[in-house]
Amino acid sequence: MTSTRRNFIKTASVLAAGSMLSIDALSKARMNIAPSDKIQVALVGGNSMGWSDLSSFLSNPDVECVALCDVDRNVLNRCTDDIVKMGRPKPKLYVDYRKMLENKDIDAVIIGTPDHWHCLILCNSLEAGKHAYVEKPIGNSIAEINIMHKAVKKSGKIVQVGQWQRSQPHFVDAVKYLRSGKLGRIRVCKAWSFVDWKGAVPKVPDSPVPNGVDYNMWLGPAPKRPFNINRFHFTWRWYWEYGNGLMTDWGVHLIDYILYGMNKSIPESVMAIGGKYAFPDDDMVTPDTMTAVYDFKDFTMIWEHTIGIGLGNWSRPHGMAYTGENGTLVLDRNGWEVIPEKQKIEAVPVQKNVGVGLDIHVRNYLDCLKNNTPQKLNAGIDVGRNVALVAQMGNIAYRTGEKVSWNNEKQQFTSSAANKLIIPQYNNGFALPKY
Repeated sequence: MTSTRRNFIKTASVLAAGSMLSIDALSKARMNIAPSDKIQVALVGGNSMGWSDLSSFLSNPDVECVALCDVDRNVLNRCTDDIVKMGRPKPKLYVDYRKMLENKDIDAVIIGTPDHWHCLILCNSLEAGKHAYVEKPIGNSIAEINIMHKAVKKSGKIVQVGQWQRSQPHFVDAVKYLRSGKLGRIRVCKAWSFVDWKGAVPKVPDSPVPNGVDYNMWLGPAPKRPFNINRFHFTWRWYWEYGNGLMTDWGVHLIDYILYGMNKSIPESVMAIGGKYAFPDDDMVTPDTMTAVYDFKDFTMIWEHTIGIGLGNWSRPHGMAYTGENGTLVLDRNGWEVIPEKQKIEAVPVQKNVGVGLDIHVRNYLDCLKNNTPQKLNAGIDVGRNVALVAQMGNIAYRTGEKVSWNNEKQQFTSSAANKLIIPQYNNGFALPKY
């Protein structure tokens, strides 16, 4: 790589890691970048994290958005207006991502759709010769997770998973301390998400499809059913057909750092209990309260979540904790600290968060694209697969009511009831990809 290009990447990385550039400053920076040095991206799914991801990409002067795809034209119009307000050119608009993938100008696809679409869109994007940035969890079932993993390995394309905490400096620092051995032998880890800002989902009758929405395309491989607003934007995650509840909404982020810190991937067994304890009569299907216990043979990991209560372990709404014989390291998005066990080690006061994790994560991806260095991805497909599999195991233990064990060689459980939940049933003419 030329010295000029190295200097450009270094400069762009510094810009992304700092505060958001003004529109004027970003426009001036873009003018100095040759077209051959620009990465042209497309977004599928313009709501929530999809839009957050694209906004982070566009905070980099070497990125252009050339295409937007969403089944809701209202979302398309809103995203387009916001892109134009950024001083960016209007992208091409699509309702069907398969048509979008015919666009030869696209270098990388950002996948921000509901979870049940991730597998198909990622596999089709790779087959079309595109790189990809896919939101977590990578798939909505174990079969999809394994298919996506194989597809990325086969394609040779560069794929980052949206587990942006892998790029957050204070998370990285916490793991460095953890691995120093100062905590002593670690026997218990916890991860939790207590969310008081999410409430009940009141039952409402089915209704006509909103104007501008291609509902059949929104359903995709999910079972055919009448339109209901509860199963649409945002709240789709509380229904097994489209998402996997808080376990994969927050759990994938938090459990990931337990696996990372402890250098583990597959537990010996999992058992889980919970239910709809907060809102027993509302429309959610996934549990609003749940505890899963994972046995890693030399330590246990406990996952806890609840909706409607905001004060979790160590007075934190979310977080992770590693408890060793000498003390406990507590970590969340605000910072990390060490609490000694009977003064066996020195306390470490809260080390506060610095930087915007998502922006750093996106810049890491862009640099890997430019340098063709997939080995330097902070959250490549292996990272995404491992934690998504562990999260699915917890949900399957809950859904079957069994203590489940995973046979990694056979890629199946030792329980027939659990094995029935590995492969999703695709509908409406869509087929599960084969790899």
